[in-house]
Amino acid sequence: MLNIAQTAQEAVAGVHDGATVLIGGFGNAGQPMELIDALLECGAKDLTVVNNNAGQADAGLALLIKERRVKKIICSFPRQSDSWHFDAAYRAGEIELELVPQGNLAERIRAAGAGIGGFFTPTGYGTMLAEGKETREIDGRGYVYETPIHADFALIKALKSDKTGNLVYRKTARNFGPIMAAAAKKSIVQVSEIVETGQLDPEVVVTPGIYVDTVVKIAAPATAAAEQKVSK
Repeated sequence: MLNIAQTAQEAVAGVHDGATVLIGGFGNAGQPMELIDALLECGAKDLTVVNNNAGQADAGLALLIKERRVKKIICSFPRQSDSWHFDAAYRAGEIELELVPQGNLAERIRAAGAGIGGFFTPTGYGTMLAEGKETREIDGRGYVYETPIHADFALIKALKSDKTGNLVYRKTARNFGPIMAAAAKKSIVQVSEIVETGQLDPEVVVTPGIYVDTVVKIAAPATAAAEQKVSK
């Protein structure tokens, strides 16, 4: 049964020390800022975080890293002009990095949700990223074996949910959310609006409610005004 939390803090209260947490977002697009802030407040530490990058500036995931709550990050883009908190932690030896090409990252998460035990990909073959991994030649081309990324929790931002957890997203905010919802044991989603079951057009539902455990309505997230304008 779907849990409709009253606050972001309530939604993430079950995230425990040492958990693996998938966090949606492509840069700021679709990043569940309020859920991340609540996670910061709840005190969970020694987290393994899976995200497209390693945080930006002084908000969201970057603050989790700044406070040394992340012991390991699995991502594609750890270094940007505003990733100074990750840089500081990494240079100090206080955070572990697993660098994964973006397509491989998405497919490893998708594989976890689809029940796939692993897959061969040419991306990364013959590079440092393939060290210690099984490799194989298929039809004359080199491939490296990649394993799925399972997680305890997924923190996701969607546009709307109905009361059974079916989700729709706003444009590129859709990015990693759907595959992360399927790959985690528990999916926690912040939305701008919760509607009655049956009010969402089934043709536009992206994530079925079967993959969603907790939903919380955030009255005024950072991009709420833009989302409401588009949804009208």
